[in-house]
Amino acid sequence: MKTIIGSALIGTGLAAAALSLAIPAHAESAAITIGQLEAQGFDVKLDRVGSAPLNQCEVTDVRNPRERTELVRVGGRGDRDFIPVVVKRTVTVSLDCSR
Repeated sequence: MKTIIGSALIGTGLAAAALSLAIPAHAESAAITIGQLEAQGFDVKLDRVGSAPLNQCEVTDVRNPRERTELVRVGGRGDRDFIPVVVKRTVTVSLDCSR
């Protein structure tokens, strides 16, 4: 885990685990995969080959899950306890839209 004061970058273990649930062994429709990832709180970035409509695209990869966190003080002003709070989650979905 890499931590930066004020903002923290958390390892992607949890995000990777969540992504493994989103993509089964066979390729799903792009719309379903994107919807599942958005429901998990991800801002989904698309990387696509071809110009077919989204409903004709096939997911070829899901990569680069990232969480940006900020350290938030818990307790009163005298407390020095901080917890990381996720403020943004992003992931890239590669699509094959060439069919």
